[in-house]
Amino acid sequence: MATPSTEQSGRERGLLEAARGGDETAFGALVDPYRGQLHAHCYRMLGSVQDAEDALQETLLRAWRALDRFEGRSSLRSWLYTIATNTSLNAIERRPKQRILPVDYGPAADPHEGPGEPIWESIWIDPYPDEGLGLDDGLAGPEARYEQRESVELAFIAALQLLPATQRAVLVMREVLGFSAKEVADALDTSVPSVNSALQRARKTIEERVPERSQQETLRTLGDDEVREIVESYMRAWEQGDVDTVVSLLSEDACFSMPPMSLWFGPRDEIEVFLRLSPMGGEWRWKAIPTRANGQPALAFYAWHDGEGAYLPFALNVLTFDGDKISDVTAFIARIADSGAKEEMLRMPEQPFDEERMAAAFGRFGMPGRLTD
Repeated sequence: MATPSTEQSGRERGLLEAARGGDETAFGALVDPYRGQLHAHCYRMLGSVQDAEDALQETLLRAWRALDRFEGRSSLRSWLYTIATNTSLNAIERRPKQRILPVDYGPAADPHEGPGEPIWESIWIDPYPDEGLGLDDGLAGPEARYEQRESVELAFIAALQLLPATQRAVLVMREVLGFSAKEVADALDTSVPSVNSALQRARKTIEERVPERSQQETLRTLGDDEVREIVESYMRAWEQGDVDTVVSLLSEDACFSMPPMSLWFGPRDEIEVFLRLSPMGGEWRWKAIPTRANGQPALAFYAWHDGEGAYLPFALNVLTFDGDKISDVTAFIARIADSGAKEEMLRMPEQPFDEERMAAAFGRFGMPGRLTD
């Protein structure tokens, strides 16, 4: 009697044979089970959803063109990840700057000065819509150290981007995807000792940058009901203009950032000043929809626009927890002024959309284009 694994391998062999004969439909069916996982892999490497999409398309094109050279000595999964990793490494070589978050750009700012100027260069990490893109709970393999959802958490992605490209590839392939040192050495055309050395250095950097407790562990400890209650309290407080409640939900050392704005605020007392002076100062009206990003709770915020007579998309806020408090709010702004003037910054809800950020913060999350009062 055939087992599921033998049936799958038999189906894969049949699709592979047909694809080698030029059947594009068979090729699509062959790679579709890996598409979401490969996209997540490229995102870990690049820190950008759009860059990940471009790298995925290039990966699949390269795989299609090289299919005749795939001899089956490794698994199809390993072969595809090898192509995706090297495609991502090539992309890193072509772009001038690594992706970061505002907390890695500079020190905390004075909230009385407003949010500062936007940085229009493509240097900011994107939020990742984890639903439906190949992320499962648990480990990818017995040799992996990081859970699949843990490996797209904002803190982990930000730490990865600070690694040299080869160290980044080695750590992701070894400790997120669970490949052996020999498989990684073959994929990167290097030696096992070199892989082990790069992994040791990468681990040190990651351990210094990432909190001891992952968001997945924190959220499991809190439980779904308590997480939901905290998120809903935070959302209602924004909608009601209740600064005191918002501040009470923050940890003492909390951070609040708004890419592409270059500045961030913290700790909690400084965030309170910023909230009272700007987004919760009484000038704006907000509505929010709960969602998830980077394996974390998130809120899609909409700001009232008089001219449109509706709430229009403004920012996707990704929430990071420390125990039962919110320790970081990363608000990915989709609508922002293209001027650095302080007066313009204070009127951000009336500014036009940035199409790329709009797609990153709302379109890819399936959020509506507007909300009525």
